[in-house]
Amino acid sequence: MEFQVLSAIDTPTFLQKDEIATFLFEHLGKYGDPKEDIMKCLDYALSDFAHQGGFVLVARENGDIKGAVVINKTGMEGFVPENLLVYIAVHQDQRGKGIGKQLMERALDMAKGAVALHVEPDNPAKRLYERLGFTNKYLEMRYTK
Repeated sequence: MEFQVLSAIDTPTFLQKDEIATFLFEHLGKYGDPKEDIMKCLDYALSDFAHQGGFVLVARENGDIKGAVVINKTGMEGFVPENLLVYIAVHQDQRGKGIGKQLMERALDMAKGAVALHVEPDNPAKRLYERLGFTNKYLEMRYTK
């Protein structure tokens, strides 16, 4: 398995971002977002504008994406974690082989500061997050206009 890190320094092409967004859209399933929203998240993570940025970590085997993680910087620290893990997905035929754990461990090592994530209570990945040391500090509530 090869691991590739993309950030603003790498200036990925539209086709590279589209490949990653398509992978995430297909393999996040019911826990995902529309592809256009995933592309916006990638644009943010790969931006060099102040108060934006982050990175994308991609696992490949024989050139094919087998897993991906997207971390966005929040531009804050202390009262809000410095990073938000927005997406992580593993190819459906590769689940249970430790790729998700490898991606998470590498992403956590690379992130500067604390990392937060949102997870649905029924998402099987919740167990992995707990094993890696994530705790549930708050109940998230949203108001949408």
